[in-house]
Amino acid sequence: MTVIDISPSVMQFLLAFIVVAPLLGAVAALLPAPPGLRGKNPDQAVLRHGVTVTGAVLIAAIVLATGFDHDQPATMQATTDISWIPALGVRIHLGIDGISLPLLLLTALLTFLCALYSYFKLPAGPSPKAFIALVLVLESGTLATFAVLDLLLFFLAFEMVLIPMYFLIARWGGDQRRAAAWKFILYTLLGSVVMLLGLLLIGLKSGTFDMVALATDNGRGLTTSVQVIAVLAIGVGLAVKTPMWPLHSWLPDAHTAAPTVGSVLLAGVLLKMGTYGFVRILLPIAPDGMRTFAPYLAAFAVVGIVYGSLACLALARNGAKGDLKRLIAYSSVGHMGFVLLGIATMTPTGVNGALFANIAHGLITGLLFFLVGAIKDRYGTADLDTLAGATGAALYGRAPRLGALLAFAAVASLGLPGLAGFWGEMLTLFGAYSPAEGLSRPAFRTFMAIGAFGTLLTAAYMLIVVRRVCMGEHTPHSQLSPDDRTPPPADGPGRPTAAGSPPQLADIQTYEAAAWTPLAALTVLAGLWPATLLGLTDPAVQKLLAGGKS
Repeated sequence: MTVIDISPSVMQFLLAFIVVAPLLGAVAALLPAPPGLRGKNPDQAVLRHGVTVTGAVLIAAIVLATGFDHDQPATMQATTDISWIPALGVRIHLGIDGISLPLLLLTALLTFLCALYSYFKLPAGPSPKAFIALVLVLESGTLATFAVLDLLLFFLAFEMVLIPMYFLIARWGGDQRRAAAWKFILYTLLGSVVMLLGLLLIGLKSGTFDMVALATDNGRGLTTSVQVIAVLAIGVGLAVKTPMWPLHSWLPDAHTAAPTVGSVLLAGVLLKMGTYGFVRILLPIAPDGMRTFAPYLAAFAVVGIVYGSLACLALARNGAKGDLKRLIAYSSVGHMGFVLLGIATMTPTGVNGALFANIAHGLITGLLFFLVGAIKDRYGTADLDTLAGATGAALYGRAPRLGALLAFAAVASLGLPGLAGFWGEMLTLFGAYSPAEGLSRPAFRTFMAIGAFGTLLTAAYMLIVVRRVCMGEHTPHSQLSPDDRTPPPADGPGRPTAAGSPPQLADIQTYEAAAWTPLAALTVLAGLWPATLLGLTDPAVQKLLAGGKS
């Protein structure tokens, strides 16, 4: 069933356009604006260009989704297969199925919302032209990662996003941005070198780099020892990008230093590339190798769940001087731990849960980083003690809509039933209860229990954040320092009221509502109607785990 009947050739064009258009838009962003399109100034013209290009890509992705045959989500659709480097057997092979289509839509949506937000709230830094060009290159690389079906093309697309994200952090970030950017690039590049060796090993031993053919073969052309080595090498590169504990330490620094839209794209899109690689490459192509490492992957995943939650609790406690952006970054380590746990079960239930949790994390954490960025813009800090103090946010009383949306995003993140975060975590835990044949059931049930304990820790730190930031902490006026007694200046984001009263905050602005409402709405829709997403992923996952057989 398709919503709109679109011919295969048009579907091919749409997918190719989605991948290539941002790259062409990045080149155009660096050129002088044509007369008549410059607006009030060149900066406004290039920002409008970014919104236009990302908007066109989003529209194309939506049209592609409406033309997608939802009765056959396990079949690769909108495929293009052209020989590129015959000597190496590398082909320009594109296609989407029920696994990649949701990630493609998520990437197009988040990038458009970031471009829209940046049009009104551009981060401080160098040329807006360079900023928009980097965002568009980043979008092109991410979309290509989810659309290509050749191992070497996957690697090129996977690496294509590193340089744009490095410069977004290093040039438009906050304090310690250069150190954070270097840490990001070093970790990911070192992981990628090892991953390339694993991809080459698979291609050379099997005689093809075609991901569809390799998935259909289901590892039968590779010996167990080759699969084990390939999973170890490729898994390290993917685990760094995910990020999996203990290869996660670049993430909190990168998020803390990155501009708001950089954090949104990093959490909402880039982290998904690593887990997508596990599902698309390792599960179907090297199943014996994955079965060998699955218990270790699950163990690292649950350690990451508990570690990330404990780190968040430490940052959230009173007097810890914890950074709210850093706390949300550590929460991502825990949430991505659930994704890895679902993948490690090697069952349809667990893998479907992992894919659902991927999308839910992109929506919810993207919204959280938007909100934290807005709070930091208003107060000039993301320090939790400052935000919770008498001169802090206390958002319910000073910016009620902003406070309500932050509370909504927090309870969605902790997995409240009826919202998107619930289903992914529940399905991954169900998958761990009954892992695939050949995996230790007692071990995975232990992992399930640890993961369930992690959900309680997640609820604890998220509720602490809501209580402290949204409700504030009462401090007698006599105990405040002179600086704390002084409200922000009239020309700042806070508006002083009567003498001695706390400053008022600007509530949600129109452009902020436009950028945030889709994420909140989709979080509710995915939570109330999970079958919409699971109906896409489940047939494709079943086929993937069955070795290409529907």
